[in-house]
Amino acid sequence: MAVLANGVGSARHAEMLEASLPSGIRWMGALPKDPSVSLPERHLGLLSADELPDLPARLDRIADLLAPLPVARLPEPVVMTMAAAAIPPAPLLAGKTIAIARDAAFRFIYPANLETLREMGAQLAFFSPLADTCLPACDALWLPGGYPELHAAQLASNHAMRTALRDAHRAGLPILAECGGMMALFDTLVDKGGSAHAMAGLLPGTVLMQGRLAAIGHQAVKLPEGELRGHTFHYSKAESPLLPLNYATSPREDLPSAVRGEAVYRKGTLTASYVHLYFPSNPSAIAAVLTVPAG
Repeated sequence: MAVLANGVGSARHAEMLEASLPSGIRWMGALPKDPSVSLPERHLGLLSADELPDLPARLDRIADLLAPLPVARLPEPVVMTMAAAAIPPAPLLAGKTIAIARDAAFRFIYPANLETLREMGAQLAFFSPLADTCLPACDALWLPGGYPELHAAQLASNHAMRTALRDAHRAGLPILAECGGMMALFDTLVDKGGSAHAMAGLLPGTVLMQGRLAAIGHQAVKLPEGELRGHTFHYSKAESPLLPLNYATSPREDLPSAVRGEAVYRKGTLTASYVHLYFPSNPSAIAAVLTVPAG
């Protein structure tokens, strides 16, 4: 076992850290506080790589800082290979096109989720609710999480896209909306400054941004199509007269039984929740949500 210290204030600070280590832990050196290598943050974590135009320069700077340290001379890690490849999911979405929101407002997408959809035979069509005025031709729609609260005014001003979403739901298109994707489908989103913005109106009620964390942790969601696992992480709260289909559950055994997980809403062909679902946890259930009319 070894330790590399980060954000160290001085050489003396590094010496104190090294001296504090138990004998069984190897000291690999220290990186100083350096604004040129820090990664900007916001309320849901770090900025994404594609939002940092100077990311290569930051990484080069980190490499320069690491070069003289013992960590740079560690042997290459041993890559373990699986004895047998994982069995791919059945082609339950063969011939189907899934439209996926992806732009600055909707950017929380597990790569494994995209891979699972492709392995089931789906064609993926990405679109921008911020900039586009219509949906791509598709058989189902997925609105993943992101930062609609930071782009609420632009989402509200895109009347054509809001109409397209309502028309798609009215036509019976299967829709899955997660966290930020769900927030954009309520009647109204109230941002951190208190300004109210009209959203797509597929779900009745209001989403209000808060100054403190509302929920974080792993969740399991039981749908009629099957159980899926995922996680929740958000600062907003939803107020809606719509009765939930059910509530997600937490795997934490220390929580009181009265503590409920996230509400799961179902309205026609729309399934919505704060939970970010991990599609590989049950590919057949996701395929059913995206192909079979709900309810």
